[in-house]
Amino acid sequence: MDVVKRRIGLEQEFFLVDEVGHLSDRADEFLQGCHLMAQAQGLNPSYFVPEFVKSMVEINTPPAYSGTELARVYLKNLKLALAVARQMGLRLYPLSSYPLHIMPVMRDRPNYHIQARTVGYEKFLHAGKCTGTHLHLEVPPGVINPRVAVSYNSTSKEREELLNIYNLATACDSALISLTRACPFYEGQAIGLAAHTIRYRGSETFGWEGVYTNLQSVGGLMPYAESVEGLVEQQFARYYAWLQAMEKAGIEPHLFLEAGGSLLKSAWNPVRLNKLGTVEIRCIDSNYPSVILAVITLLDNAAHRVRSEKLTVRPAKGMQIFELVGDRLHVPDFEYLSGELLYTSATEGIKNPKVKAYVDSILQFAMSDTGEGANFLAKLSQDLDRYQTIEAEILQEFTPTTAQLPLDAGLRLVRECCDKLEAQVSWIDTENPLSALDADEILL
Repeated sequence: MDVVKRRIGLEQEFFLVDEVGHLSDRADEFLQGCHLMAQAQGLNPSYFVPEFVKSMVEINTPPAYSGTELARVYLKNLKLALAVARQMGLRLYPLSSYPLHIMPVMRDRPNYHIQARTVGYEKFLHAGKCTGTHLHLEVPPGVINPRVAVSYNSTSKEREELLNIYNLATACDSALISLTRACPFYEGQAIGLAAHTIRYRGSETFGWEGVYTNLQSVGGLMPYAESVEGLVEQQFARYYAWLQAMEKAGIEPHLFLEAGGSLLKSAWNPVRLNKLGTVEIRCIDSNYPSVILAVITLLDNAAHRVRSEKLTVRPAKGMQIFELVGDRLHVPDFEYLSGELLYTSATEGIKNPKVKAYVDSILQFAMSDTGEGANFLAKLSQDLDRYQTIEAEILQEFTPTTAQLPLDAGLRLVRECCDKLEAQVSWIDTENPLSALDADEILL
């Protein structure tokens, strides 16, 4: 029986900086240049979009049927953006946090003001100080309904695929945090934590001050879906939690709806349902193309195996790794996934033996003889004991002698990261981008 092909898509956020390394608020001018160049080259200009602060931009891709296809258009769009930036005396800084102190300028739009008032302006500014990469895994067309979460007209087979992909994405959360940790500095300090993770999702349990510290149902990792009914209930519970938070902040619900809000748009969780018909994974640090291509390969292969082998993905009590038993993929139980595993992934990372065993089990699962990038995943798994994140690599060169990263060192770091982004985009073969996935390039 032929395996149904599903698509994947990508969004990556970047900081816009000048040639010295200072943040630039010229996003609108830059994006206009991208749109004009895209039109001149026959490309879709809608893949170059603004973010909620004027020093940040987002570069997207159209849906693709393979990791290679996605990588090609991702690199093509990146090349265009870098060319426009060069013409304007600007650069794209690719890592997950700007290393020095900044005060982002928020756009004057109702939906942003509603979010800021609800969570608190000071908390909300964290979202303008860190960048992420979002990967979209397509599910059966029409199974996600923006009004009721899961379509009443969907078949049991379509619903089961949705549950399995949703649970797979949820189970990979801490692995993606561990593998993609990018910039070690936040507001000029090396905090020893995965800055994007803790400053965006936050956690009362762990004392992480972030955007959604006090609204975990809206911005934290949500439990696995044991059933379609449970998944739908989860969506509505989160929606009502957001409405209650708005009411507490003195915001009338109709203002949220008038600003484009809805059931699914009240979710900023690491894994969420998207009205585009995808499960959207939002826990990945913005990073260099080499790391992003590795993540594309890992998730695309894992999702393909779940679909092609018709696997049921569910948590097992006491489970700490991925374990395939027959046609059932056992994944870590949620208490462990959202507790000890999340904490150690955001603190020690891949050096922790339990995190390493968990990540290795995912790599082993995603490997197949025919999957794209399988050789890379095998090499990555083999060399996991010496895996070094971009974050760790930077700390080797930029070890602060004081609590605060000096201005000149921070600007030099920004420029070096921009150099490395441009170098990678230039040497990765657009025709066969996954051939660039040499584990030694990432395992520095």
